[in-house]
Amino acid sequence: MVIIGIGNVLQKDDGLGVYAATYLNENYTFSQEIKIINGGVEGIHLLNVLEESEHVVVLDCLQLDDSPASIYAIPAKEISGYGLNNGGAHEIGILQCMDMMEMQGKEIPQAIVIGIVPAEVTFAFGLSPEIVDAFEGYISVVLQYLAKHHIEYIQKENTTTLSQIIDRAKDPSGVMIS
Repeated sequence: MVIIGIGNVLQKDDGLGVYAATYLNENYTFSQEIKIINGGVEGIHLLNVLEESEHVVVLDCLQLDDSPASIYAIPAKEISGYGLNNGGAHEIGILQCMDMMEMQGKEIPQAIVIGIVPAEVTFAFGLSPEIVDAFEGYISVVLQYLAKHHIEYIQKENTTTLSQIIDRAKDPSGVMIS
């Protein structure tokens, strides 16, 4: 299984997927091998990861008409154009990568998007108060999904806080997972 955190930490709530992937990587151990990737705004560069994976969990913001901090778990095949690093006309997001695989006759991995409706997508670091308040619930949904797929998890003794992860992202020498 691969967990990919998608988003841009320079655009406030849009960075949620990256922060969540880093949080999971630093704070939990899993009963099965799970590859956790900071997909950021990599788009087309994630194609190889998708081609090599059977099961993918995408963490991202979803631009849906709902209250900020609403959490969704939606099979990726059911989503089209709801955020997911669609970028602009020059940028290919993760869903477009899956479309390309399908057009090439390649097997598409089982994929789910665990998303959250952002409160603020603007040029700033950090997360809005609404998303910070919902963060533990968001992580809980991801962990419940893993448990449903028979992947046990244990929280590490020494944990990294969301605030520490965000602060590191602001520091150009800070290291986020890759």
